[in-house]
Amino acid sequence: MKRPTARRRWRSPLRLIPDPGRSRREPTWRAARPRLVADALKRATARPSGNWYVVAAGREIRPDRPFGRTVAGVEVVAWRTGSGRVVAGPGACPHLGAPLCESVVEAGRLICHWHGLALTGDGMPGWETFPVHDDGVLVWVRLDSAGGEEPTERPCLPERPDVAASVDAVTTVVGDCEPEDVVANRLDPWHGAWFHPYAFTRLTVVEEPDPAVNGDRFLVDVAYRVGSWAGVPVRAEFTAPEPRTVVMRIVAGEGESSVVETHATPLTAPGDPNPRTAVIEAVLATSGRPGFAVARAAAPLLRPLVRRAAARLWRDDLAYAERRRLLRERGRFPGAT
Repeated sequence: MKRPTARRRWRSPLRLIPDPGRSRREPTWRAARPRLVADALKRATARPSGNWYVVAAGREIRPDRPFGRTVAGVEVVAWRTGSGRVVAGPGACPHLGAPLCESVVEAGRLICHWHGLALTGDGMPGWETFPVHDDGVLVWVRLDSAGGEEPTERPCLPERPDVAASVDAVTTVVGDCEPEDVVANRLDPWHGAWFHPYAFTRLTVVEEPDPAVNGDRFLVDVAYRVGSWAGVPVRAEFTAPEPRTVVMRIVAGEGESSVVETHATPLTAPGDPNPRTAVIEAVLATSGRPGFAVARAAAPLLRPLVRRAAARLWRDDLAYAERRRLLRERGRFPGAT
C-alpha cells in the first residue's frame, strides 16, 4: 500500500529584524571605496550597446494612439499595428514637421493630424523606420546616428524569469543627470541600507567585482524591510550587461531568479549642457511558492504598488545621481576621473 506523501510545511519568508537606528547601524563608507565603484563603472560603460536604447514599457505603446519620447536628442514616435507589432520612426512628420506623437493611429497606420499623411511600418522616402525590439516587457529602439557604435541585430538582453510566470511592472522617472550617474548609483550597493532604511536593512557586500573571477558582479546579502520589525532576507547579484543597464537578480532566498532591470535612457543629445536621463526600471518578480499563482492573477492590482515603491526609491537615488553629476562636472567627485 502506498504511503501518503508528507506535506511540506509552509514557512514564512519574514524574519524578525528590528531597526537598530542610525547610531547603531554598521557604517559602510570604508567598504564603498570610490576607486572600486569608479572602476566598475568604467568597465560597464565600455561595454557595447549595439546602439540600442530602451524607449518605454511595452504596455505604454498601444495600437490606438502613438507614443512619443526624445531619446539621445532624437525625436521618436512609436505605435502598434493591428497585429501587435511595434513600429518606430522619427517623431517629426516628413511633410512639414508636425509632432507625430500628437497624431492618431487608425487601422495600423499613423495619420498626421496636420495634413493627413499616413505612415506605415514600411516607411517612405524621407521617413525611414528605426529597428525595434519588443522583449515582452520593454521596447527598445536602435538609433545608429546617436549611438555611433557597430550596430547589432538585437540589444544585449539580461537573463530573465519567464514573463508568463512572473509579475512584471515598469516605472519611469526622469532626472537631470547622465546615464553614467544612474549606473554609478546602482554600482554602489553599500548605500542601500543607509540611504533607503525604509526599504533595506542588514546589507552586506559579500563579493566585489573581479572580472577574472566572478564575471564582474557584486554579490550582496540584504533584507527587504517589511515594517520596522521584519524583513525578507535574500542574496542578490548586481551586473551591468551593457553601458546603460544594471541588473539586480535574486540568487538565493525568497523570489529566487526575480530581477530588477534598471535602464538609463538619455533624453538629451550627447554633450548637452543640461543632460536629462529617463530611468526605466522593470521588475520581474517570480516565486516557486504554490500561492504565487494568486499574485499573478492579481498583477493588475499589484503593478501600481510596485511602481509606487520603485518611484519612492528613485526619488532618493535621482538626488544621488544629480548630486554626482554636479560634483563630477566641477571635478570634485571622488574617483570620477
